[in-house]
Amino acid sequence: MGMRRALWANARRGQVRCEAVNSETKGSEPVSAAGVGAAGVTQAGAQAETQARTEVEHRTRRRRTLTWGAVPVAVLAVALSIDHIPFTDVSLAVPYAAEGPGPTFNTLGEVNGTPVVDVEGAPTEETAGNLNMTTVSVRTNMTLAQALGRWLGAGDTIVPLEQVVPPHTSEEEVREANQQAFVASEASATVAAMNYLGRPTNVVVHDTVDGSAADGVVHSGDVITRVNDAEVSEPGQVRDAVRALSPGDKLTVSVARDGAEEELTVRLGESPEDPSVPQLGILMTSAPADDISVTYNLQDIGGPSAGMMFSLAVIDKLTPGPLNGGAFVAGTGTIDESGAVGPIGGIVHKIEASKNDGAELFLAPAGNCGEASSVDAGEMTVARVATLDDAIRAMEDFNAGREVDTCQAEG
Repeated sequence: MGMRRALWANARRGQVRCEAVNSETKGSEPVSAAGVGAAGVTQAGAQAETQARTEVEHRTRRRRTLTWGAVPVAVLAVALSIDHIPFTDVSLAVPYAAEGPGPTFNTLGEVNGTPVVDVEGAPTEETAGNLNMTTVSVRTNMTLAQALGRWLGAGDTIVPLEQVVPPHTSEEEVREANQQAFVASEASATVAAMNYLGRPTNVVVHDTVDGSAADGVVHSGDVITRVNDAEVSEPGQVRDAVRALSPGDKLTVSVARDGAEEELTVRLGESPEDPSVPQLGILMTSAPADDISVTYNLQDIGGPSAGMMFSLAVIDKLTPGPLNGGAFVAGTGTIDESGAVGPIGGIVHKIEASKNDGAELFLAPAGNCGEASSVDAGEMTVARVATLDDAIRAMEDFNAGREVDTCQAEG
């Protein structure tokens, strides 16, 4: 019995021994392997061999299953990553866009050795700390795998593509529109800053629309001084004068051109979007009326949301003492010529980027406070601002240790 136990024990471990194993049994004479043990060894060995063969076959089947099982996974991975059907122009991009935190820029600093906001023609003051403008990174033309990766891996927000690229509009047209909005925001930022500082401004023609009433009559670089005998100093005043008329009406525009004053007469056309709306067909910017010039040196950025931060940078450079008290301030928001701050998109990602940058105070448009209040801003204070004055007051209160008007959760 003892011999059988030893043999079975070794057989279960997959080891088949060839030598005899002596054992003693109570009440019996010693038994040799040549007696009853021979049959036991044969039986145990056969079962051990069978079990070993079964285990080998099982491992082989498992390897085969794993190998063949990996094939569809690999094929699926390749299929999800390609953006076109092979040998065709058929796109496999999903109709979604990914939005995430974009780069931030200190409007008081430099990019590639060039000031982000360059003020010339007047003495400028020393600045300190940060007045960071924020952006949102938008990705389109993604495969399903890429969209899932941005959502699960990077934590981006996945939105329908039509929210980023409207129907019947190309991405190139969207980029051009965003660039125009960025240029317009620079002009508004300059005017808002000059108005805050009590400095006069001029209306400058940036370009004309091909085929419009102004095409060939008004020139790029013209300074508009009067419209229908009313003095103008802001683009908004020109727009209001045009909107008060109808398509086909005549408009008198006085401009300063090459050091001389000229009076131009144009007949207003129709807006392509609405034939009942009059169109002059000029793109306007603003410039200080004195010798001050403001240049914004950021490339490949679109949209109007940097307006408020640009205004603050101009004001900071033209007033003594750091406007931000030397603190790390970030923010976003459109700005109009009167200094009103408007809502923007992507506030969640802009707050996230600013928190990660180490900002102490974030200036958020009042119109975005509902969404902004739901974001984990960490130790960063998120201030509610509706005007340029509000933004400056928030920085003053923050640096003085006073209570800041912050974005509160709705409800």
